[in-house]
Amino acid sequence: MSFKGFIDTTFRDGQQSPLMFDSYKYRLTLENKKNLIYGLIRLGVRNFEFFAPNVSKSEAQDFIEIKDYVASLKIPGIRFLAHCRCHPNDIKEAIKAGFDGLNLYIGMTEFAQRFSHGMNMKEIIINVKKIIQATRKFYPRLYLRFSAEDSFRTPLNNIFRMYNEIHEFVDTLGIPDTVGIATPETVAERIKAFKIRYPKVDIECHFHNDRGLSLINALKAIETGASYIDTSIWGMAERSGITSITALLLNLYYENKSLCKDYDLRICYPLNVLMGSILKLQVSPAEPVSITNRTHTAGVHQKAVLNNPYVYEAHNLKIFGVEKNQLLLGPLSGKNLIYYYLREIEYYDLTLDQAAKISQEFKSKSGEMNKKNKPEVILKKIVGRYNLPKLSIKKEFLKNRVENLD
Repeated sequence: MSFKGFIDTTFRDGQQSPLMFDSYKYRLTLENKKNLIYGLIRLGVRNFEFFAPNVSKSEAQDFIEIKDYVASLKIPGIRFLAHCRCHPNDIKEAIKAGFDGLNLYIGMTEFAQRFSHGMNMKEIIINVKKIIQATRKFYPRLYLRFSAEDSFRTPLNNIFRMYNEIHEFVDTLGIPDTVGIATPETVAERIKAFKIRYPKVDIECHFHNDRGLSLINALKAIETGASYIDTSIWGMAERSGITSITALLLNLYYENKSLCKDYDLRICYPLNVLMGSILKLQVSPAEPVSITNRTHTAGVHQKAVLNNPYVYEAHNLKIFGVEKNQLLLGPLSGKNLIYYYLREIEYYDLTLDQAAKISQEFKSKSGEMNKKNKPEVILKKIVGRYNLPKLSIKKEFLKNRVENLD
């Protein structure tokens, strides 16, 4: 495999996510960015993509502050990349700001030619080649990546016409699925074609999740020979997002552990929780590295998990920093959870037969459960009629409990 790692785009594509508006956050503060990049560095990420400085003064200033902050950490191998149009002004400002490399791009689809920049294929090739050759000439050590935006809707022969002209001047060629139409089959086909045609150049992939395929496409890309995959925390990006770095790491761990050797997997869940605290949102239920993935509501599941979590938890999420699981008291809970909850949480002395009777009555009240009339309140009223004695437990034993009861 040719996999070299992730290029994080939380601070670029991540800030374009609808979640930034849904949470009324709009943009990450400098303090947010410092905390997130520290977490990503601790995880093991070394490549970070930011907006070109001319996007806004605030983003430009934040980058300078972050660059100085990361330098103070004295961690080798960090590389900052500016996401730039193939435009001299973007390139000039990025180099002036001190970026280590440029992620250059331009659209080459029929749609981009007609409705975006207005150039035809011949004009695109002439302009891009001129800009990249000049940049390489004057900045020979600058890392350069070039991508044909919306690569999976761009005819392969057009991409080859462009890449044939510039591949010897760049470090990496990008194959971005900008609108999320790729499938694992088309990903494998294109990467194989690129590997044959440009064997000395790295390949970078950027998969959007419009079809819900970004994760499986990323796995297929790595399997087929991609050097880099663009990711973000929670998979945050335009529209439905891109590949989640923690979801990808979890899958890589189970597919090929050697690809995870440079990453501290225990940081995955804390990193997801950190983003949640910034956005004031729970970690998405669709995110594999989450407490949701260790949460159980059905009575059959709860009974089994009380005896051994691995009955319904096939993946050891403790490896990725998820230390706890949740058993939710609700209308599907059976006698086993009722017994556990009343005995271990509320300290009632009761038998399993009593718990069975209480659970039947509790389930009959399921239609009354809502935000104001919570399950535990309903259960407490039912239990009150049974006159159950309380267990006497010494304080020193309570200190040793592992449940999060807050």
